[in-house]
Amino acid sequence: MTRIDQTDRLRDLAALRRAKDRMDRDHAQPLDVAAVAAAVHLSAGHASRAFKAAYGETPYSYLMTRRVERAMTLLRRGDLSVTEVCFAVGYGSLGTFSTRFSELVGMSPSEYKELDDDVAVGLPPCIARQVLRPVRNREATDPGRPLA
Repeated sequence: MTRIDQTDRLRDLAALRRAKDRMDRDHAQPLDVAAVAAAVHLSAGHASRAFKAAYGETPYSYLMTRRVERAMTLLRRGDLSVTEVCFAVGYGSLGTFSTRFSELVGMSPSEYKELDDDVAVGLPPCIARQVLRPVRNREATDPGRPLA
């Protein structure tokens, strides 16, 4: 790899990190790949390919996972309805939210909200986050996936 290639790769990785940070920070805002890519001065296609190569998932998938993780936190808190949580994390449709949540978590938002708080009692917070993290269906059935 030439010095110019390395410089371009490092510049792309820095831009991708800024894009990822923006999705983490502004997950509840209307975001799309084109807008996030433009904000870090990359084309949408290049940003999407480079993001997947760097992080193992597309920017869209990453954003949806962040929204579901935030929704899980809000649902566990218990003071908001499923509909309020849906809009608080950036979804415009309750149906889309419920479908995506069910795909990643394995149960509906309503079922998740009704879970006992005892699930994570006694676990260190770092382990509880890992155990309660959304898992895509393909990851859940992957026999090589390490257990928490």
